[in-house]
Amino acid sequence: MIKSSPAADAVMPAGNVPIHLQFNSRIDHDRSKVTLIGAGGTEQRLTPATDSAPDALDVEARALSPGAWRLRWQVLSVDGHITRGDIPFTVR
Repeated sequence: MIKSSPAADAVMPAGNVPIHLQFNSRIDHDRSKVTLIGAGGTEQRLTPATDSAPDALDVEARALSPGAWRLRWQVLSVDGHITRGDIPFTVR
C-alpha cells in the first residue's frame, strides 16, 4: 500500500468516515477485503465501492462512535500476491 485515508494513527471526527486505500499495482477487487474492528473486538466487513480505481479500494464506514478503531485490509494483486495490513485510528 502506498497511502491510506485515514492514515495510521489519524484522529477522525465521529460519524461517517470515508476510507481510501491506494496500492502500487492493480488489485483483484473481488478477492480483496476490508474489515473494521472496534475497541471491543467486534468486526464489521465493509464492501468496497464498485467504481474504485484498479489500484485502489474505496469504502465508507458509517456512523462510527468515538473510540479506538482498526482497519484490517487484505488485497490480491493481479499477479497473484496477497498483501495485508492494519491501520489503527481514533474517532473523537
